[in-house]
This record gives sequence, C-alpha cells and structure tokens, in this order.
Amino acid sequence: MCGISALLLADPHQAAVTELHESLGLLQHRGQDAAGIVTCGHKGRLYQCKGNGMVRDVFTPQRLMALSGYMGVAHVRYPTAGTPADSEAQPFYVNSPYGIVVGHNGNLTNHSELRHYLDYDAHRHINTDSDSELLLNIFANNLQRTGKFRINEQDIFTAIQGLYKECRGAYAVTAMLAGFGIIGFRDPHGIRPLVFGRRKSSSGKGYDYMFASESVVLDALDFTDVEDVQPGEVIIVSKFAVTRRRLVVEEVIAPCIFEYVYFARPDSTIDSIPVYNARLDMGVKLAHKIRAEMGDTMDIDVVIPVPDTSRAAALQLSHELGLPYREGFNKNRYVGRTFIMPGQEMRRKNVRRKLNAMATEFKDLNVLLVDDSIVRGTTSQEIIQMARDVGARKVYFASAAPAIRHPNVYGIDMPSMKELVAADRDDSEVASVLGADRVFFQDLDDLVASCRQFNPRIKNFDTSVFDGKYVTNDVTKEYLDNLEQQRSDDAKAKGAADADVIGLYNIK
Repeated sequence: MCGISALLLADPHQAAVTELHESLGLLQHRGQDAAGIVTCGHKGRLYQCKGNGMVRDVFTPQRLMALSGYMGVAHVRYPTAGTPADSEAQPFYVNSPYGIVVGHNGNLTNHSELRHYLDYDAHRHINTDSDSELLLNIFANNLQRTGKFRINEQDIFTAIQGLYKECRGAYAVTAMLAGFGIIGFRDPHGIRPLVFGRRKSSSGKGYDYMFASESVVLDALDFTDVEDVQPGEVIIVSKFAVTRRRLVVEEVIAPCIFEYVYFARPDSTIDSIPVYNARLDMGVKLAHKIRAEMGDTMDIDVVIPVPDTSRAAALQLSHELGLPYREGFNKNRYVGRTFIMPGQEMRRKNVRRKLNAMATEFKDLNVLLVDDSIVRGTTSQEIIQMARDVGARKVYFASAAPAIRHPNVYGIDMPSMKELVAADRDDSEVASVLGADRVFFQDLDDLVASCRQFNPRIKNFDTSVFDGKYVTNDVTKEYLDNLEQQRSDDAKAKGAADADVIGLYNIK
C-alpha cells in the first residue's frame, strides 16, 4: 500500500513542489519506507528527489528548493515487492518516449509475464524488482508504438487501453508526461483508490488540478469538486484542457475493504464512503456480536481502544454496550506503524516503544481491548501482555475486521499464510496464542454492510484476505505458493542482506 499524488498548477511561474511535499505528509500513514517527488519545469525539464525514509528525512529545504516546475508527481512507498534500496523509491522515470514519470499504488499479479515480455519482445531494460517499473515500461512501450514526434490525448488513451489489457491486478496510477501534463487512472475493478479535484488558481486565471490517494489531501489544500476517479477511467490534464474517458467497464467493481478498516485516514472519503462513519458502524455491529455471544455472562468493565485506527469503532462499541470508554494506552507518535515495519522482531520491539499502558485504567478490571484487525498477532500479543502487566484481571480482545486467513495480492504486504495467526486456527485457538481470555472477530457480512450502506452502488468489495476470493480471477495456487516463499520474514531478511542493486542516484 502506497500513497500517490500529482499536481498541475495553472500558473507556470508557480512551484508545485510545496504542495506536493505537503501531500506526502498527509499520506505518510500509507508508506514509511521511501518517498519521492519528480517535478517538471521550463521546456519539459524534470527534477527529482527520492530516497529511503520518512518524508521529513528525504526532503530537506535545500532539496525542495531544487525541485522547480509547475507540475509534478509524488509518492510514499510501503514495500510489497523488491528490496529496501534507493532505486526502489518512486516515482519512476523513463526518458523514452517523451519523458514519462509514474507513481503507482497496488500490485500486478502477472509481473513475471510482463517482465519476460519487456525483456524478450519490447527490449526495455528493467532496473529494479518493482512491478511499478514494469507498469511504467508497458505504458512507455505502448506510447512508443505511435512513432509520433508529438502525441495527443487520443494517443495516451490508446496506450492506456493497451495497458489495461496487459496489466492485471490492482493499480491506481498518477503519471506525468514532460511538458504535456498529468494523468490519473485506476484499475478496472477499482481495487486501489484515487481521487481528483480542482480549485481556482491563485492567479485568478484557470484552475489547478490534483490527484491523490485520499480525499483528505485535496481537502487540506483547498481543492473543490473532489470526486473519485472511476474504475477503468483515465483523466488527462494538460496545460490546455481536462479530458476524461472510461476505457473499461467491469461487471465487478470491488474496492479494497481494508482501506476502510485500517489504511485510510478517518477523515477521508473513498468511493463516496466516509471512512470514519464506516468505522463507527463497525463498532455497532461488533457490539451486537459480543452481546449475542456473551449474553448474561458479560463481565466487561471498560472498553479500551488500541490507538489510533480503532478509536472510532471502540467508541461506538462502548456506547452500544453501555460501557465506559477509556484511553488506556499512551502513544509515542514518533514511532511508525508496526503493521508496515519489516521484520517480526522489529515489529515486536516497536510495540513497547510505541505504546505505554496506564495502570489506573487496567488495575483489577476486566477490559475489552478493541483493534482494527489482527494480522500476525505480534502486536496483539504484546498489547495483551502489557494490559496484564499493569494489573488487568481479564483481557478480552475484539477485532473490527474478520479473521485474516489468506494473503493479499493487491498491494498490501500481508505476510505468508503460515505467519497469519488466524490462518489455520479457530477463535479459541487464536485467543490462546494471543494470551487473551477471549477473542471476538467481526462477521464479514457485517463488515461489508458497514461500508456498503453509504454507497449502495458498490455491490462488492475486495475481501480476499478474509475469504480467499480474488476478484481478478487470475490468482492460482502456483502464484500463491510463490508468494508464500517471497513474503516470509526470513526470505525478506535474506533478500535485504543479499541486495546488490544498481541505482540511479538523485538530488542528495
């Protein structure tokens, strides 16, 4: 899961970098591994700065000043493929044809096939292990086929139409053609999010246009007329016009439901579904399940959220059950999200660095801890033990999401199946592993209903991590077996140690 944005200013004398940099700060929760910005200035010249680390670490004032130009593409990376190296940081760039820059959020499920095609047939050099570089080169190769000195919007639509036929999986993309404009498009199933908006230029002439992974970016930067890029839709913004076309209309539209559970900020709206409201309703439905299962034996004294993502669900759950809500954990906000940290031991250590339990909210009480989801169980184990260490009598644990039993292939780095704590265990076995007195998981139908009620036009969601049903219908056992080998923590650790990548180095 990554965060992407693109901006084109109406006034060519203004600099896009300031707001692109701000957009990455607003999207930092979507990726903390690497960050990058590429801008375009006078006569189509491109300027880039990217590297490993948080946004604040990659971009110094001096580096930002060097990024000239009135348009650009920005990216924060959360690794789902490849090794942690500078050359994996996005946006990616190819000079031929025309100078193309791409930022990609998602994952291609046919990357091996695409890599073979680009090598043996298109003869395009691929420098990294990233499927995002494959997508960029497919786009570039399709544009190359026009053979034209200068291209127009129809050429771009034709190239992306070909990309839709060649690239399978999940992708939201922001792109830039040097001297021409910016482009945004989503995969035909709409698995990964992308929004689009405009605002009156500060010069008073024309409009500025922006794409971003989440609506909160456009809200914060005073963009109006914010809307979702539709699945299979391409929007091209040049210096002269906005042209849009829906090139593919799939029967099954299925946004990733994990956006609403965990990844997106609560103040975002994705596919017309307000994330905060969806999470509130997850709490209501989870409360109903707990009441039904515990009945007269309910002995919960207090509801405590695991900060931050689960707060909305926990608050509404406590209200529904008529129980007090307390903030029992103090959070160090300068430690990253443990879910997206590489390595099991690092995740385990950072839980204690990230959270501190306040004894007064736990001592001699039966507590119900509420989290957004349980993946490996590493974080949950540590949190439950922390509650016991400060005197909790009983510790119940509730998840706003169902049990995760399958890997994600669409851009979320869910671990291998053997590392998923609920993969081959029932609820009581999961509780035993975590050290909880009891575990409650949301029902899948209730989770879907919590989101769908705000946009009844969405009939399906990508729920593959819960039910193993992959919407693209191309995920085979062989593919999952290969994924299993690549995704284990041991394999990642070895890959990082053995990495020997030839990088293209940027503004330092």
